[in-house]
Amino acid sequence: MLSAKSLFQEILDNDESYRLFCSIAASGESQGGWENARIAALVPASERELAPRIARHGADEDKHGRIFNALMKKRGLEPVEIPPDTDYTMLLERYGIGLAHEKLKDDQPLTVQDIVTYLAHSRVTEQRASEQMDLLRKHFADHPEIGRAVKMISGDEDNHLAYCHEELLRFAYAGHGRAIQRTLRECALAEIRIYRDVSLAVMAHMGRILGWSRPRAAVLAAGIHAVYAYERAAGWRRMVSLKMPERRGALDGPATVAPEFA
Repeated sequence: MLSAKSLFQEILDNDESYRLFCSIAASGESQGGWENARIAALVPASERELAPRIARHGADEDKHGRIFNALMKKRGLEPVEIPPDTDYTMLLERYGIGLAHEKLKDDQPLTVQDIVTYLAHSRVTEQRASEQMDLLRKHFADHPEIGRAVKMISGDEDNHLAYCHEELLRFAYAGHGRAIQRTLRECALAEIRIYRDVSLAVMAHMGRILGWSRPRAAVLAAGIHAVYAYERAAGWRRMVSLKMPERRGALDGPATVAPEFA
């Protein structure tokens, strides 16, 4: 029976597909770490109290990248160069979602609107990350090789999502509500399209590595298109709603330390 658990188990059991999966994940997390670190450094003076939380967000993402690299090292695997069509983070940037890297490489302070844009982009992408890690935690929390990593990263992603809700609501109460909703909608509609394209690309690369038959590959592709159809019709709305999280100040304090996997 084809299921999310059996599909990932197949990827996990093969060194080459596992290496590609971990390499893609490590690359995206490390890129997110760099982006958040730059944003923290460029926060406008009026929002300097937010800088430590943004820096904590970046430190968490960087930690996740190190965890995925450590998981590969534990098997004696080296990271592989990821195919461009699987680079979720860079494709988002290319399509104008979030803050442009050219702006982040500059030393000019960001504006308050830039911070609102960053938080709206993060609220959308962290929704995706939280859901994906929750799925992995559901099936692999007790796995001897990846269980600890899955639980730690999943907890962090939940914290990131809570932080985005709390900060966006603060900005909404300060008069940025319309800009927030407009940006959230634009980000969500773009993200679901890019996620579909990246999912198709990842499954195509995995299929070649694992020798999937054409019928099986077609079934997986159809499933990805079905998810996109649902998200395009109504599912995207879960990415744009805002509510005060039960846990306030989720990113206050220092980042947790990555466990040893070697």
